[in-house]
Amino acid sequence: MSRRGSGAEGPGRFSVSRAALLVTALTAASTLLGLARDVVIGAVYGAGPELDAYLVAQGLMSIVLGLVADAVSRSVTPRVAREAAGESGQCRGHRGFDVALTVTLVVLGLAGVIVGLLAGPVTSLIAPGFSGEQADVAATLTRVMLLATVLVAGTDLLASLVQAHGRFAWSSLEGVPFNIIMIAAASLFGPQHGVVALAVGFVIGSGARLAMQLPPVRRIGIPLRARVNLRDPGFLEIARLVPPMLVGTAVVNVNTLVDRAVGSTLQEGAITALSYGWRLIHLPETLVITALLVPLYPALSAAASDRSEVRGLVRQGMAVTVTVLTPLTVLLVLAARPLVDLAFGHGAFDAQAVTDTALAVAWYAPALIALGCRQIVVRASYAVGDAASPVVVAVLAMVLNVAGDLLLAPIMGIAGIAAATTASLVLAAVLNIWLLHRRHRGVDLRGAAGLLGRALGLGALALAAGYAVSAASWMPGNLMPAQPDAGASASAGVLGAVVIAAVVAAVYVLGLILLRAPERWVLARGVNLLRRGR
Repeated sequence: MSRRGSGAEGPGRFSVSRAALLVTALTAASTLLGLARDVVIGAVYGAGPELDAYLVAQGLMSIVLGLVADAVSRSVTPRVAREAAGESGQCRGHRGFDVALTVTLVVLGLAGVIVGLLAGPVTSLIAPGFSGEQADVAATLTRVMLLATVLVAGTDLLASLVQAHGRFAWSSLEGVPFNIIMIAAASLFGPQHGVVALAVGFVIGSGARLAMQLPPVRRIGIPLRARVNLRDPGFLEIARLVPPMLVGTAVVNVNTLVDRAVGSTLQEGAITALSYGWRLIHLPETLVITALLVPLYPALSAAASDRSEVRGLVRQGMAVTVTVLTPLTVLLVLAARPLVDLAFGHGAFDAQAVTDTALAVAWYAPALIALGCRQIVVRASYAVGDAASPVVVAVLAMVLNVAGDLLLAPIMGIAGIAAATTASLVLAAVLNIWLLHRRHRGVDLRGAAGLLGRALGLGALALAAGYAVSAASWMPGNLMPAQPDAGASASAGVLGAVVIAAVVAAVYVLGLILLRAPERWVLARGVNLLRRGR
């Protein structure tokens, strides 16, 4: 994808295209196991007050304290990637990283203890609709899951460390043991011990994820030391990035927290429907966006001084994201119900839960493209040293999301919360693209506008064609999310989704060919890499 991606091996040098393909392939195993985990959890517990309580407790740990760990892990990448690019032979260590790791683990460990002591009032704050036994269960689960705080932080930081050295395999597979443990916790212990089994499984699984980061650290030979030198130049550079990075990454995490808080005031199972709906959106986001960003972010950081290189990486990253995710977005809108039914409609996850979750999927789906473009552009902003722009945009997006939740949830229910999230992510993507172009010339604005314009036009045509086919009298099953057909079998719905997918893909690909769109290379390169096994 770039000059840096020529294929040379060594510290700080790797092919972004091959690394992204590798990460996608390895992440697929973890992601599919994650989907299986959610299927098992949904089948055992259903969309009810117990699972809602678990998701709120998970949100407090993962979204609030985990957000800090995520921000620090992203902040270390630019510094460590530059140091790794200049290494020759054995790694001599990264003192700034050592200080960041030590400080983060100590601070989050203490914060976890404090939040655990205040779990009752804290969970009441983030889930105001909970009361009685459900509120007590949420507080108990929160205390258990906070034990994983340090484990999650260590995992994220060590993963960033080895990725900055061009090693991606182990971090891409870290979800495999976690998901296996969670599946075992739900299926083997859930029926007897209830939702507490999930919380305990989360802690044990987080320990397994951390253990997955140790082999590459040893193989690279990175010396790790506990350090508290707060004046270390490397640590100071990392620390300066953390506050804006914290706010910048909060646009999705805080949106989720607000969504669940407002969802707790709706019907039972609303939080589960929103969480499981976002899970289906997260599936392609993980396989495409996250897998691409793992190698792209270090490459952007190493190329920060070369604006033409940055523009090239951003252009190609956006081309991959938009080209792959646009037809997937259309499919998720049109075939939300059969996809949800296929994924989660088992056991205690009843027809009403499927309907509510499908409604969330249909309204969340347009956020997929915006989320992908935003993440690429934000990483480019961080790489060139601009952490302020993403912060301003994130704050504006969060304000829009909160206002949208409060205004739309009483009117539209679950759909209103999902629509508010989508609107906030679209705003964030547009503003971040414009600011990166305006301040740093890091985006070819005309090329980006053409790419997104073609995607919107072809996406609209594919949506119209898919909807026309879905409404045909011969179409098997009923695809509309909020209008289930009691007489339609699950297999008929899946068959209908397959037909819709074929129509949408055909219209979109044919449109790219007829328009002679520059992003046609995405399809050609993907086929070529797969054919050559690269």
